[in-house]
Amino acid sequence: MKLDSPITEIKGIGAKTEKLMNRIGVYTVWDILLHYPRDYVRFLEPVACGEIQKEGIYAVSGKITAAPILKKTSRMEIVQTRIGNAREGLDLVWFHMPYIRSQLKPGETYVFYGKVKQKGSHFCIDQPQIYTMEQYQAKMETLQPVYALTEGLSNQLMIKTVKGALEQLSLTYEHLPAYIRKKRQLGEYNFALRQIHFPDNMEQLAFARRRLVYDEFFFFILQMQIQKEKKVALSNDFPIHTETVIPYILAHLPYRLTKAQKKCFDEIAADMKKGTAMQRLIQGDVGSGKTIVAFLAMALMGENGYQSAMMAPTEVLARQHYENFLQMCTQFELDRKIVLLTGSLTAREKREAQEALQMYPDAMIIGTQALIQEKAVYQNLGLVITDEQHRFGVRQRETFAEKGKNPHILVMSATPIPRTLAIIIYGDMDISVIDEVPAKRLPIKNCVVGTSYRKTAYEFIRKEIEAGHQAYVICPFVEESEELEGENVIDYTDKLKKYFKGSFSVECLNGKMKPAEKNRIMEEFSQNKIQVLVSTTVVEVGVDVGNATVMMIENAERFGLAQLHQLRGRVGRGDAQSYCIMVDNAQSKASKQRLEILNKSNNGFFIASEDLKLRGPGDFFGIRQSGDLLFSLADIYQDANVLKEAAEDVKELLEREDLLEEKEHQILKMMVEGYGEKRMNL
Repeated sequence: MKLDSPITEIKGIGAKTEKLMNRIGVYTVWDILLHYPRDYVRFLEPVACGEIQKEGIYAVSGKITAAPILKKTSRMEIVQTRIGNAREGLDLVWFHMPYIRSQLKPGETYVFYGKVKQKGSHFCIDQPQIYTMEQYQAKMETLQPVYALTEGLSNQLMIKTVKGALEQLSLTYEHLPAYIRKKRQLGEYNFALRQIHFPDNMEQLAFARRRLVYDEFFFFILQMQIQKEKKVALSNDFPIHTETVIPYILAHLPYRLTKAQKKCFDEIAADMKKGTAMQRLIQGDVGSGKTIVAFLAMALMGENGYQSAMMAPTEVLARQHYENFLQMCTQFELDRKIVLLTGSLTAREKREAQEALQMYPDAMIIGTQALIQEKAVYQNLGLVITDEQHRFGVRQRETFAEKGKNPHILVMSATPIPRTLAIIIYGDMDISVIDEVPAKRLPIKNCVVGTSYRKTAYEFIRKEIEAGHQAYVICPFVEESEELEGENVIDYTDKLKKYFKGSFSVECLNGKMKPAEKNRIMEEFSQNKIQVLVSTTVVEVGVDVGNATVMMIENAERFGLAQLHQLRGRVGRGDAQSYCIMVDNAQSKASKQRLEILNKSNNGFFIASEDLKLRGPGDFFGIRQSGDLLFSLADIYQDANVLKEAAEDVKELLEREDLLEEKEHQILKMMVEGYGEKRMNL
């Protein structure tokens, strides 16, 4: 079996399972090995039935006193038994598993692992895992992987498949130079790959993860630097000769630009007048007003007879930008064609938009990934603007740029990356920072609370909605997990619908929905047809809803502070006072300390730097906090030191004179044979 062998070559994977694997991006043996766990379970100390006080994940020890009962219905076979006594007992139920009846022997003590639920006056576990006391003691020494799944795939099947791949596969190529591994004390690649899936202990997991994180950073920076060296300074084929439109727009804006916005635009305008094409990153905190700066840049290009195009991360946001740009062009008396190009347009609308790209040499074009498709042919594209929240890799960004002849490139990012890290990641770009929030924006009021505050929070949401506003509720999971504790959008939506009893519309949004359904939900929320949107972090780059004033985040301790700050930035976009309620389910000293940083500050750059100080080398559980770049494991915040090391080593590698002549060959060999584009996410 080879790395590029189809997933069906692994024992137990048939056509039906293959289709399910394809839905999570797994097609080959290589893909399954690179489908890293999203979390790990530490097996809990077993408890007796009488110690269960509330719902949650438990390991419960108990003796089987009577033979389990097998019930047969027309649809399934059900095995039932009970441990404990009549007053303090636990019901155990298995569906479609009749063999369990013979597996459990009366008089024997077992450990049952699973999610305890309360049904009426008693507790029960559906489909618990079964262990002897000896087996469970051995399990407690290990960390069990938890994978991202889709409906129809179980975590146990994923574990079995990954084990099958590792057992049948010969060793993969060690692609890092030996001197780098020795210098940075990095583990061997094959060892790291096995340990990231099935770690022997916490120390080995941290060791393995560090190696794989280093790889992601190293090859990302290496590829970026090689491209940078190959590029000569591109000539400015779209120079600015006149800019009378800018003073007019600034004079008629209903507000004043902040000093930071003005400085940022001045830097962009200066770039456009130089002899070489612009390559600039706008780094602006949430709500800092990057969009108006982008509009000014596009208006300036149009005045000089050039096209400009801006790519938004979602169709709803693209349409929102389109409508706002139409309104501003009317307001500022700009005779400019505004073109919208997205995937959901009808065939006729797409054809008309594509024709407009040829007919209007000074058009302002807004869209999604449809902007870089083959049929999108531009006549005079002088400026491309991408939102790095688009999860764009280096190559996609270049594909967009290649739609024009040496166009100016502007990248916008709302992630507050400390400047030292931004210089490494965006090494080929000049950086502008917008670190002020427009004066009309009221600071968001924050509070960190425990789960007992939920009812108070719900009533506060009710009050805001009755005042005409809207609310977000964020959960870490799409659906219930047997392995991890935390709120999920599906059950939470039902809970809120029952609580509010139809007083207003409550709907859910998550990344597993089809694009058309996601767009419909976001569109209806933006139109206030939905008052409460229960969502995963997919709303982080969703749509601007100025009417939303409440952001409630469940299991806030599971998110990185930078991501919490991004989520919080979904509210506070209008003139009304906005609020962020962070529910800390852990209530640990560490989580309180971290969340208190967010509670006290609305400054993303301060939050990011403080979070860096708190994080240790093994602190990587929970949801990753930086999603701008498509790293599988690496996080630019918690892995900042590894990022700096990788940048230093890439620089040293490229400066070694004995490698200069064959540099291109070596790097291609490492990328294709050793590391591969799949791992680079480019």
